[in-house]
Amino acid sequence: MDTLTAKSEATYAAIIETALDMALADGIGKLSLGEIAKRLDLSKSGVFSRVGSLEALQGAVMDEYDRRFAAEVFMPSLQLPQGLPRLMAQVNLWLQRSCTLGPRTGCLYTAGAFEFDDLGDSPLRERLQQGVERWRASLRKTVLQAVELGHLRPDTDPQQLVFEIYCLIVGLLHDARFMRDPTSVQRMQIAFSRLISTYRSFSYQG
Repeated sequence: MDTLTAKSEATYAAIIETALDMALADGIGKLSLGEIAKRLDLSKSGVFSRVGSLEALQGAVMDEYDRRFAAEVFMPSLQLPQGLPRLMAQVNLWLQRSCTLGPRTGCLYTAGAFEFDDLGDSPLRERLQQGVERWRASLRKTVLQAVELGHLRPDTDPQQLVFEIYCLIVGLLHDARFMRDPTSVQRMQIAFSRLISTYRSFSYQG
């Protein structure tokens, strides 16, 4: 790889990194090529030439967020046994990543849902929804495995359980990030344990 190509790729990576930070802090719909250029000391045309358009940048940011979410939440959970241990890991890792205050934290899936909930259809809204649906599908698959393995009751409705887990995460994000409640993580963990206890199979001793 020649020096010019390496520099161009490094600049593109810096643009995506900066845009992701901005999206997590302010919302992906508020990204601005001009603000990114200002933060990186680049010309606006220089940013545009590398990302193509604001819409393309937003798509690239979502791709990067998906990649990091999978690397930090989904992939580590695969190291745990299938069923309830894996579900517990997925929720706990999601919890840790979403509610920790600081750069590159937060959850674009839930934040984006509130940002775009009352807006009309758009490619970005669809892209956000696809990310949410993929993650929910992963959770449902883990719940189904837990049912098949006898960890959860056979009458468990996976869709309902995933909905209830999502509700807990939304409540956690509200209290941890908006209310700045230092007890929110502990409260979420207690609520999640209570929720799972209502679905747990009597025969499962894990």
